[in-house]
Amino acid sequence: MGRDRLRRVRLGAVAGAGLLTLAVCTTAGVADARPEPGGVPVVAARPSGAPATASPATGPDSGRSPGTGTSPTPAGSTPTASIGASEGTLRVLTFQGHVEYGGTLQGVNWVTQFEEKTGCRVVTLDRVRSAEEMAAKLDGGSYDVVSPPPELAGLLAAEGAVAPVDTSLVEAYDEIPERLRELPALRRGETVYGVPYLWGVNQTLYGEGRYDGPGALYETGPVAIRNTPLSIADAALVLRETEPGLGIEDPFQLTPAQLDAAEKLLAGRDGADRIYWDDSIEVIRAMAGGSVRLAQAWPYHADLFKRAGRPVRTFDKAPVTGWMDSWMLAARPASPNCAYKWLNWVTSADTQRSAAAWTGLAPANTEACTGRARSVCDLYRAEDAARLGEVFFAVRPARDCGGGNGECTDYADWVSRWKKLVD
Repeated sequence: MGRDRLRRVRLGAVAGAGLLTLAVCTTAGVADARPEPGGVPVVAARPSGAPATASPATGPDSGRSPGTGTSPTPAGSTPTASIGASEGTLRVLTFQGHVEYGGTLQGVNWVTQFEEKTGCRVVTLDRVRSAEEMAAKLDGGSYDVVSPPPELAGLLAAEGAVAPVDTSLVEAYDEIPERLRELPALRRGETVYGVPYLWGVNQTLYGEGRYDGPGALYETGPVAIRNTPLSIADAALVLRETEPGLGIEDPFQLTPAQLDAAEKLLAGRDGADRIYWDDSIEVIRAMAGGSVRLAQAWPYHADLFKRAGRPVRTFDKAPVTGWMDSWMLAARPASPNCAYKWLNWVTSADTQRSAAAWTGLAPANTEACTGRARSVCDLYRAEDAARLGEVFFAVRPARDCGGGNGECTDYADWVSRWKKLVD
């Protein structure tokens, strides 16, 4: 875990450690913030046959059910015990910044090597900015693989828009920590639908002043909070610590009473001194310029300020929410063999090392935690199994409390409450 939230702008949209130093912060604010990859539509020229890029879109994720967005499967082409011969083409749907082919910055390219190694040509590379835009693309497009955020991933699996993954065909799958492989957002029961890719966590950042904990984000001002319904979970996580009588266990699975309490906490200090941010550069500028005292942000943001000589503090011992972006197979991919070759490629240590260094998000495959990705892994404590166990990873809120026997609120309820708060 933009984030759509429903306009989910990924950290990759802000750019990676390899391109940005990202914002050189001065007392006047962000003195030199270069346009981030994904911050504008990528229209750089590419050789003939280059994958198309998606136009940016805005607006909340309505939570509507997307279609399958798939094409009929060629007879006899479904992989079994091993991956078959390349069908020659692959169609990819992902977020801005999550897959690069050299069009944003020369040398930042992990598509061309995939094509050369596998013989699968990426003929479509659609990159979006929100779960809403991704759902719309799936509704009317044809893709072999898709990389959705957790709030959309759960819907795709429930609606049959994605196919189960045969993890025995994904060579690096066992290199991914068990905690990440078994996240509820990536499976239904024992069936795996998503292969982990990149992940992150939400933190409360602050500069001057003394605060008791993340609850200060809702008790004081001015502050900046991510513009997403999933930010309700962060308020619920505070209540989990401060009001144990509410009985909150998973901040992403809330009963009506628990959702009411989280909404009340969020609404208590809502007003002109609160910013709901969509684009990462907004929170950087707000913190750098001093227009907010606290902000909901990411470890990468904290590192940017540190490297710019303007360190900020975080509540390191407080529990946090996080998110996992995964790769999924379309329900009926036109090129299933190339789709599995892609899953192998994006879960390999080399590719995840490049993706982590570029996006500033942690790689799921801890074998990638070397070289350019070393500092990113350190920021997220990616190799610390105990820390991973403390993160509450996002899952789509469900009426059945995520497969339990409770009576919870679903994602549509969260969207409704969030709109009422921010509109």
